[in-house]
Amino acid sequence: MQNIVGIDIGGSHITMAQVDPEKREIISATYVREHVDSFGPKETIFSAWISAIEKVTHDLVKSELLIGIAMPGPFDYENGISLMQQGKFIDMYQVNIKQELIERLAISPDQMYFVNDAGAFLEGEVFGGCVRDYRKVFGVTLGTGLGTAFYDGEASDEDLWDSPFKDSICEDYLATRWFVNHYKALTGGEISGTKDLLDQPEDRQTKIFDDYADSFADFIVQYVRNYNPEVLVIGGNIAKVYPYFKERLNQHLEEHKINLPIKISAIFEDAAILGAAGYALKKSNR
Repeated sequence: MQNIVGIDIGGSHITMAQVDPEKREIISATYVREHVDSFGPKETIFSAWISAIEKVTHDLVKSELLIGIAMPGPFDYENGISLMQQGKFIDMYQVNIKQELIERLAISPDQMYFVNDAGAFLEGEVFGGCVRDYRKVFGVTLGTGLGTAFYDGEASDEDLWDSPFKDSICEDYLATRWFVNHYKALTGGEISGTKDLLDQPEDRQTKIFDDYADSFADFIVQYVRNYNPEVLVIGGNIAKVYPYFKERLNQHLEEHKINLPIKISAIFEDAAILGAAGYALKKSNR
């Protein structure tokens, strides 16, 4: 069995594990999650990354190792160069991260591949998640932000978060902050997200989830339908409350004659790790 490690790099953490390519699942005993200060100097970040990676790879033969890394953008994924100019990883701007990592790990360039984090989520769902048997898949991650990806043999980040929608952009209506803002506008009270909303009176919950379903349906009609996917897969924290807006959402889709099965991620946070590993395996076999 090939030694494959999937890595998910976020703004505050690095999470990784060895992946079983035959079973298409994470080897849970190898799971590592470490805090990383993405606003720190590049040497501090590299040291944290390498320390974590070595915890997962210390018992593996380096020459047989394959690493897939899910990385936020903007990023040159083919060459492994960071293009982030503001916020997190600012000290990494124009640094060849791939070169730095392969030198420190003593592996070759063809043992490491990078994929966009939104794309990695969808790659993971196709590789080892809830949409293994589909060819054309649209993926949406709903949480603090809005992630969108389309899979047709390979996942691409569709970057629809700031696309025009209603009187603003898509993310303003579909991410967690919409629940926070909408709840305050309706009640004058405060919640931090959907988890708090579930503690509220049922009529209040129903009104807010119905309004969210209306917006989500409009988003599917305006954007997702154009991709003609066979299935829509939803991940992120808001996906966990899908049962509360499912019925109204499906009613809207029926009204627009959109026959689109909707699947909810079963692997959530692990999807990016599995996706990065699956993507690396796919690229290395070409």
